[in-house]
Amino acid sequence: MKLIIDIGNTRVKAGLFEQNELVHSFVFESADALLQSDLFSDYSITHCIAASVVNNIESFISRLKEQAAVFVFTNETPVPIKNLYKSADTLGGDRLAGAAGANFLFPDKNILVIDAGTCIKYNFVNSRNEYIGGAISPGLRMRFKALHTFTSRLPLLELDEKFDELIGRDTVENILSGVELGAITEMQGFIEHYKLLYPDIYIFLTGGDADFFEKRLKKPIFADSFLILKGLNVILDYLLISNKNQE
Repeated sequence: MKLIIDIGNTRVKAGLFEQNELVHSFVFESADALLQSDLFSDYSITHCIAASVVNNIESFISRLKEQAAVFVFTNETPVPIKNLYKSADTLGGDRLAGAAGANFLFPDKNILVIDAGTCIKYNFVNSRNEYIGGAISPGLRMRFKALHTFTSRLPLLELDEKFDELIGRDTVENILSGVELGAITEMQGFIEHYKLLYPDIYIFLTGGDADFFEKRLKKPIFADSFLILKGLNVILDYLLISNKNQE
């Protein structure tokens, strides 16, 4: 069994895979919480891959290696798609992993992967199986926090999934409209721009806020909260096969 770990800015997601099937998924508050869990006592884990968008995980990886064979996903890790990102050393592993997961499902197709989490990340893979790049913008909570932090009087709000008014009638509703409908409009605009360039494009949506956007965007969209884990699993299999062929 393979353990796939995605360390994000706000939480740690993990999945147990048998071949290409996601058998179990988990969410932890921290990397330490994962190590303190019963994962390794409850399951027979042989290989693991970990990707992180945060720094200073060396201690975590060292302790993880006591439990299984571990690959750390970095910008130098071989992947089954060609990476044409100009500053590959600054590319977040989650972006490339999500792209690899979507490309595995639809090879030789134009694909846009939208990862709606702490940031909203747009990732494009062309029909030649090449990762090009995309865009990054603030996520929903970051937008709420920015309005509160950089002004004197605007309150700090939370996501309100019931709100759907275009015209806010008080300050709270104005912020909700600006943040929530603004992000939806941004995302739909990006999708329409890509469709103009690539009419046959496949759209994937993942990340912690995927459900919020999926309910409000025009279809068809493939919503998959586990796309990054699935992509990391594809990359791990690619590494295992490559290492076996080199033996």
